Amino acid sequence: MNDSLREKITRLHLPGIIRTADMRAEQAEKEHMSYLEFLEIVMNDENMNRSRNRQEQLMRKSRIPQHKTIEEFNFSWQPTLNRQIIYGLGTCEFIRKRENIAFIGHPGTGKTHLSIALGIKAIEQGYTVLFTTLSEMMEDLYISRADNSFRLKLRKYTQPDLLIIDEFGLKKLSQTNVDDLYEVISHRYERSSTIITSNKQFDEWGSILFDPVLATAILDRFVHHCNFIIIEGDSYRMKDRERITSTKKRGHQQKIQEEDSTTESEI
Repeated sequence: MNDSLREKITRLHLPGIIRTADMRAEQAEKEHMSYLEFLEIVMNDENMNRSRNRQEQLMRKSRIPQHKTIEEFNFSWQPTLNRQIIYGLGTCEFIRKRENIAFIGHPGTGKTHLSIALGIKAIEQGYTVLFTTLSEMMEDLYISRADNSFRLKLRKYTQPDLLIIDEFGLKKLSQTNVDDLYEVISHRYERSSTIITSNKQFDEWGSILFDPVLATAILDRFVHHCNFIIIEGDSYRMKDRERITSTKKRGHQQKIQEEDSTTESEI
């Protein structure tokens, strides 16, 4: 590619074509492509480049803390969890229908993993996603009231196609917190989708919210179009801790046996 052509393509903001044009020209010559075939293949390169850049941008803005996928989830450890339902949610039809999801289960059962996995599926389909814990969101909105940026901060949580609120129920909310949560949920109601993870059963959610009237309003809006996923299995983290502890014990016992054997041989 000569400098003049490169400059023209750059002005048109087509970096995907710049990256592959020389390779594609060589390929077109070897495979005797028509002009239209060559044009199609370089345009496909540009589209793929833009799609990849878009996904990377969405991932950065989502604040998703780790990369987790549905395919990595250990369904055999949670036998009560319906694999077909989870994969069905992975199509993101719930976002198109503006439905919500509640993952409920004990700590370490995979609630956050699944919520992140669905967030990544959403990003792959071009949806905007934001991940936050309930305490982080409440603190962010509380502080924004002091500097008069509340409406701006509120849009941060109401605009994404999918909002993931992790760790709902770890501690009770104050009156101000409940007011702010109501603003978020009511603005998102039937406009966009929200995922909540909680270690509290749904009938306990009301006790977390300070104001019973606002609690009813919040829960009523959230559950109106909601998919409840109850995970009744044991904790992954406890399983890993038991495995590590067991490994250490076996190693310690083996060391003792080796020391005893050494002592006996010396005698």
